[in-house]
Amino acid sequence: MTIEALLQKFEELSGRVSALDKENAQIKEENHRLREENDQFKNDNRLLRQKLDLFIRHYFGGRRNEGLDQRQLELLLQGLPNVVEMPTPEPKSAAVPRQGQSHPARRVLAEDRLETQEIVIQPEEVKTQPEGWKQISEERTSQLDWIAPKIIKRIFIRPRYVKAETFAMAPLPPQPIAQGMVGPGLLAEILVNKYEYHQPLFRQEKKFRQQFGVELSRKTMGDWVKQAAELVKPVYRVIREDLQKGSYLQADETPIRYLDPDVKGQSQKGWLWVYSRPDGDVCFEWRLTRSREGPEEFLKNFKGRLQTDGYGVYESLAKQRTGELTLVGCWAHCRRGFHEALAENKLAAWFVRQIGLLYATEKHLRDKKAGPKLRSAVRAWQSRPVLERLRRAMEIVRRRTLPEGLLGAAIDYALKRWEALTRFVDDGVLEIDSNLVENSIRPSALGKKNFLFIGHPEAGERSAVIYTLLGSCRRYGVNPFDYLKDLFTRLPAAKITEIAQFTPAAWAQARAKHDAVDQAA
Repeated sequence: MTIEALLQKFEELSGRVSALDKENAQIKEENHRLREENDQFKNDNRLLRQKLDLFIRHYFGGRRNEGLDQRQLELLLQGLPNVVEMPTPEPKSAAVPRQGQSHPARRVLAEDRLETQEIVIQPEEVKTQPEGWKQISEERTSQLDWIAPKIIKRIFIRPRYVKAETFAMAPLPPQPIAQGMVGPGLLAEILVNKYEYHQPLFRQEKKFRQQFGVELSRKTMGDWVKQAAELVKPVYRVIREDLQKGSYLQADETPIRYLDPDVKGQSQKGWLWVYSRPDGDVCFEWRLTRSREGPEEFLKNFKGRLQTDGYGVYESLAKQRTGELTLVGCWAHCRRGFHEALAENKLAAWFVRQIGLLYATEKHLRDKKAGPKLRSAVRAWQSRPVLERLRRAMEIVRRRTLPEGLLGAAIDYALKRWEALTRFVDDGVLEIDSNLVENSIRPSALGKKNFLFIGHPEAGERSAVIYTLLGSCRRYGVNPFDYLKDLFTRLPAAKITEIAQFTPAAWAQARAKHDAVDQAA
């Protein structure tokens, strides 16, 4: 064999050796990776075993639940041999206070003072075919609820059954707050106290502690209020959308202070905008400013008549949407200007008396419960002559008074909006003023005197949601506590297609039908 052939053979062998070395290095690297994965799997397996052991000890034994005997656990763990050790119930021991703890732990439930109501919920499988089922334990869930005039402790007892390899336990009834200890009655009581009777949460905290021996912190109740507002938001949206689809709205706004976490040391001014249909629903909307953006967004799909005071935002929207949005004036705001001018000019008294004649006609129509056609006819007969007299007098007096004076300003206000102020005469559906929507704002104005400001901008939106429901309840003569309690009882299990049944209007109608059936029976 020649030298050249030997060299070529050597090169081939060297190449094969290099390839084998490379392949061997890859095998070692893969082997190292598999060992690491195996170690990780072992570690994960160990952790899962520990978690399963902890879960079974917590779920079937220990302080809160009755422990299971050896045979019951063997039945539960069949197919999982040697996974966990059988738990033994933990002995009950007195709570040992932490080092440095000088005060006792806060009690939430005053066991010795609260009436207890136990409700046993059986699984449907067991109620349908009770044969063969064996009860092995039970799950107890406690909650606080309000049955006037007291707080009660309600305990839901759900027996746990086994038959062969099948287990059965009834689910908890849908609750207004998931995993919360508050019942629908107590949640309704807290919201009505806060938003209808204007009791801040710190005062309710004190009342529950002193009168019932129950410790409910304002933070806990604040979380409940937040979650309750989220629960009823779909109902709020139905009310809002229904108002936007109508053809007649009244609108007003009121300032309310709030705390902005980004601005230290001082409160900011926010606004509650209110839209309502006379003798119908009320909708509050929270905004950080009084700018045009709020009503422009709310009214973007609304077409019809909008009754407001003389705030320029509404007037600019009406000019922009001529033919779609028609302004209707408010004689209550107009009359206010003449009242303010009484001390300055005696002529203002004549205007006040004439406007009083308009309101006398409206009172007569309300007393007669007149419909739109009768209201339109009577107004044309009695109110139109008064309006014509007022217009002529305003034009004459305006030329003789200073524009900067109170009487001159009141006349200017009326004459600039005369067309809007007189639209109510020709349309019996329209009101003479927007006092109905102003009356809807009054409860929130009273609340401001008690809680001074809203604690966070997001709380303004929650307040708007709750004020909407309570304001609509007042319009329909609905007891707000009864309504909210029923809402928190049934709404958690309702379908999206059923939300419209939970508005105060629908609720009042259903309650009237129910009462009529009871009376007939």
